[in-house]
Amino acid sequence: MSRRIAVMGLGQMGWPIALNLARKGDGTETVVAVDADPGRVAGLAEPGITVTTDRAAVAGADVLFLCLPDGDVVEAVLFGPDGLGPRLAPGATLVDLSTIAHGQAVRLGEALEARGVHVLDAPVSGAPAGAEAGTLTVMCGGAPETFAAMRPLLARIGAQVLHMGPLGSGQLTKTINNVIYDINIAALAEVLPMAVAMGLDPERLASVVTTGTSRSYASQYFVPRILRGEFDEGYPLGKAYKDLVSAAAVSVARGFPLPVTAAATTTYQMALRAGHGDRDKGAMVLPFEAMLGVKVRAPSG
Repeated sequence: MSRRIAVMGLGQMGWPIALNLARKGDGTETVVAVDADPGRVAGLAEPGITVTTDRAAVAGADVLFLCLPDGDVVEAVLFGPDGLGPRLAPGATLVDLSTIAHGQAVRLGEALEARGVHVLDAPVSGAPAGAEAGTLTVMCGGAPETFAAMRPLLARIGAQVLHMGPLGSGQLTKTINNVIYDINIAALAEVLPMAVAMGLDPERLASVVTTGTSRSYASQYFVPRILRGEFDEGYPLGKAYKDLVSAAAVSVARGFPLPVTAAATTTYQMALRAGHGDRDKGAMVLPFEAMLGVKVRAPSG
């Protein structure tokens, strides 16, 4: 009897993940790809994948992958009206690739496990390019035996597939990874305009911060785009803000002081209040440029 795999959420990450799950299979599986948005489903086609807007198609799935925008959507899809949670049979496995809060991941996972469903929270890192290449980093939380059972499937989408601990550990790891990244970008946004206001050349400065000891993935990705005045290529600030909210929730619940994270959150909030929520994280530089009356741009940017 063939294994039935379903993928819910066919955005920039979900569709290439579905493709890799299908293309790297052994031919004995069926793959169903579901998205509620007809516009997103239109034009998606691949031999061996059934693409539909009908969430009832996940009924009977042995493994359900979620790749959804945030925790509220995940919760609604699982336990809202016409939710998928009750449609999962005991013994089925839910693998949630979405990025949601640690506490929410634990609560939803425990609710499903009480119904006899195995659960992994398995957020990913690597952006759409990694999803397309099948080279994502996958951070998993859940029972060791569930992780062991799902690892061959996760290896189809990720180059690094890691078991981080019990339920919720994947989301906690993703939050930590993203917050460190956010702090890097916030620091660049604050300091680069100051340097330009003091008379440093933006392009020469960029050469230093992308190759010297301060270099990071954040600087190497965003600084060239800031120089060109491009702020619409990455994940939107307004949606990515959830990572800082998740970190703050852990800080409050456990009493962990996070002063640098709090400062980065303020920088984030400045950009959001200035109306840049639909732009990517590099747009955090814009309020500081406005305050100082400078532009961190190449001559043609």
